[in-house]
Amino acid sequence: MQRVRTWLIRLGVGVLVLILGYCGTTALMPVPHDPVPEVTGAGASSVEPSFSGLQREFPPLNEPPDNPTTPEKAALGRLLFFDPILSANNDISCATCHHPDYGFADGLPRAIGAGGSGVGPNRTGGVELARNTPTLWNVGYATSLFWDGRSASLEEELFVPLTHPDEMGVDDPQALVDELRAIPEYVELFDQAFGGGESAVSVENIQRAIAAFERTLISNMSPFDRYAAGDVNALTPQQRRGLNLFRSAATRCFECHIAPTFASDTFRIIGVPDAPGLPHDPGRAGVTPDGQDGAFKVPTLRNIALTAPYMHNGVFQTLEEVIDFYAQGGGRAHGVENVDPFVQGFDLTEQEKADLVAFLYALTDESNMPPIPQEVPSGLPVVPRLDNPARDLVAQFNAKEPPNRVESGVPRILRVEPGETIQAAVDRARPGDTIEVPYGVYHERVVIDMSDISLIGVPNESGEWPVLDGQGKLADGVIASGNNFEMAFFQVKNYTDNGVLVEGVRGVHLHDLYVEKTGTYGVYPVHSTDVLIERVEATGVDDAGIYAGQCENVVVRDSVAYGNVIGIEIENTDGFEMYNNHVYDNSVGLFVDLLPQLTSKVARNGKVYNNISERNNTPNFAPAGSTASLAPAGTGLLVLAADYTEIFDNVIRDNQSVGIAIVNLALGFDENEIDVGPNPEFNWVHDNELVNNGYDPVPEVTSVGLPGADIIWDGSGDGNRFDQPGASSFPPLLPSSSWPEPLYRSYWHTLNIIKKLLM
Repeated sequence: MQRVRTWLIRLGVGVLVLILGYCGTTALMPVPHDPVPEVTGAGASSVEPSFSGLQREFPPLNEPPDNPTTPEKAALGRLLFFDPILSANNDISCATCHHPDYGFADGLPRAIGAGGSGVGPNRTGGVELARNTPTLWNVGYATSLFWDGRSASLEEELFVPLTHPDEMGVDDPQALVDELRAIPEYVELFDQAFGGGESAVSVENIQRAIAAFERTLISNMSPFDRYAAGDVNALTPQQRRGLNLFRSAATRCFECHIAPTFASDTFRIIGVPDAPGLPHDPGRAGVTPDGQDGAFKVPTLRNIALTAPYMHNGVFQTLEEVIDFYAQGGGRAHGVENVDPFVQGFDLTEQEKADLVAFLYALTDESNMPPIPQEVPSGLPVVPRLDNPARDLVAQFNAKEPPNRVESGVPRILRVEPGETIQAAVDRARPGDTIEVPYGVYHERVVIDMSDISLIGVPNESGEWPVLDGQGKLADGVIASGNNFEMAFFQVKNYTDNGVLVEGVRGVHLHDLYVEKTGTYGVYPVHSTDVLIERVEATGVDDAGIYAGQCENVVVRDSVAYGNVIGIEIENTDGFEMYNNHVYDNSVGLFVDLLPQLTSKVARNGKVYNNISERNNTPNFAPAGSTASLAPAGTGLLVLAADYTEIFDNVIRDNQSVGIAIVNLALGFDENEIDVGPNPEFNWVHDNELVNNGYDPVPEVTSVGLPGADIIWDGSGDGNRFDQPGASSFPPLLPSSSWPEPLYRSYWHTLNIIKKLLM
């Protein structure tokens, strides 16, 4: 018996040592943190300066420090670009596939490489490559090259076609160098560009010179650019209508094709069908383990009229075909999964489609097109000039009126006259003016693209505000892109996509508005800085009644939202306050979130206080496939992957699934979609009144193993603290601000080990 007792004591001591060792080890182990991006992408700073609301500064050129562009390098690069000597058989130059007269593309569905003859759309024979030739206009701004983003610089990019056996086919780079060194003119030009005499002729300097030349291919004086700078006649009325469609939430073109480059270095699944006879192209997934299958780089729309056919594999011959594809919801119509949430489909009349195409023609500018050399130092033949019939169409569409720049003056008050549209009064305005709109019902979409404009409704004797009514046909009530925009004292009803959309603006004041049944969003400032939304009432919206996304310094206060999918949403925003609001009878009352695949990569530094969020039990009625459709009904406040949010002094009650939920992005998104820090970190919940939440959670909650509760935390992220004594919670034990860091770390690791074992 004594021996048994001894062994039991030893076993107990051993177990205790193991427990203490585990606790000590996990207490010392750090909790992983999400990386903090150097550039957030939030707010108007991501599109600044927005001089007129449309005119924005181009980003810096993607120029490596060891290869600053000089006239000598660019001049050498131009000759090399057009010289077939860079190919194994001296028969293909860069310009063979990137011809200046076809927008530095080739007019073919897919490029023809080694063994082909001819140039442009008449090139035949040889090896047909798998992808469409992208334009080189404004390629100097890109940080991801090729359709799949495999290269990060023009210098790196050049080496691929130079050495690929199906393209220029150089299998012995030193032999190419020797061939160039045998030409005295090239030796002199390399020496002028780089110094070092004959030794300056090298593969690396070939790459540097051509990259320097390509960085001079800048297109920035299109009719659109002149219009954005204040030349009101630079766009035709049809093109202005097309611009409005481009910027609308109906098409959402502007979400991915972002001014001024009309591109973005992101990779998106839009579901383009595979080219007949070719294997499936994995796109980004083919070059990086975390890439999504079928995701491709968002190309520029600059000079798009010159570069047909379209898409990564050239399956669409015309811009009209491209628009039809997007109108059908992209690949959704073909059964493609994981199509980007911005590609939802839309309805356009034939006139609207023609208007949108006309605007795309207004992005044409070849004023900086370099001349094709008459000859090159090798003496080999140079590509000829080609006739691109698209130029005649561009000339027909684009305006020829003389400039008429809008200048600021003494601020005026303009009143909409009887029988006049609001848009007509806006078109008479200049920066600084106030446009007064008398009571009435106006069936129109209003577009404001200049700064310092106030749009103010004038109530009737009964105090009723004027009404903007889209009659369930028009996409947006108001679209504004000018700095210091104010709108107040309106009812906005029955639009299919948005009530009020404000994009890329510094200084937004939306107040005293009633929005009802306006599609995706009620009020919708995006990519904006210094936003104040107050005394807004929103209802009947199938996403967020009140929304601010990818913004900086946002205040939403004294507002009411009910009967929406989401009452108030702050998305991918840096710095916000949400207070004194009342949200009820939505699916989700308040929503603070960080979503992937957007320009802004942060959601942080927010305060949510003195709000009432109650009875948000309306079944989710967002369109299938939209991000909003993922939001679980019965939620008072949802924090999705956001950081440094303080939640206090709110009343959150009678929400059937959960009062407050703080969770990771993985609950709603595939890991290959996630390009932001997925974990909610350093959020603090305290001193809220939580009553009768989680009493009947919806299946979307219970299906992932979560019960209903006042507070749900999925255990992800560092630094989350909960000071809510007496609140029901999952897990039952939540870390509070009184916990020392070692205890927090040990608990966090234990919780996540249990999660992994249960999954």
